Amino acid sequence: MPKVSLFNQTGASVGEIELSDAIFGIEPNSSVLFDAVIAQRASLRQGNHKVKNRSEVAGGGRKPWRQKGTGRARQGSIRSPQWRGGGVVFGPVPRSYSYKLPKKVRRLALRSALSAKVLEENFVVVEGLTFDAPKTKDFKKLLADFSIEKKALFVTADLDENVALSARNIPGISVVTATGINVLDLLGHDKVVVTKSAVEKIEEVLG
Repeated sequence: MPKVSLFNQTGASVGEIELSDAIFGIEPNSSVLFDAVIAQRASLRQGNHKVKNRSEVAGGGRKPWRQKGTGRARQGSIRSPQWRGGGVVFGPVPRSYSYKLPKKVRRLALRSALSAKVLEENFVVVEGLTFDAPKTKDFKKLLADFSIEKKALFVTADLDENVALSARNIPGISVVTATGINVLDLLGHDKVVVTKSAVEKIEEVLG
């Protein structure tokens, strides 16, 4: 079983914690991670692109010239696709890009992302995160205590408004709950800081 140091909120080591081998100790599957990231990014697309077809553009109710005798090609409307200002053929219309991966694949991707962070030694476990009031200054002190200078993801067992609001205005810092962790967030941050209770919850859900 992989072991990592356990820290208190001031950044001091208070012992070690054993992590589940089935969740934090597997060999990361890069192919599954790739599939999960692509699927998640696809679901984030708005898909609100829209073009007008020939029934939606303005004008073109009258035949521009008679069918025969002019020497020009026959035309039925000045809003046909070949005309400037005409309708677009087979253009994009609003649609959803999201699709679902199988449940086992999604779980394997999460376990792979968590294991990758442990292997990289970018997985930090703290006893708990508590703030008396929402205060960005206190959260910045926490980052300094853990020597976090780049992007970091903080995972708590349940939603703590004081923690979330304290971190909200700090660039590169995100706070999620144990049930809300996802591959894109895990791979998109340099460090992952997880509370001890959140680790237990992750092991309960993914175990």
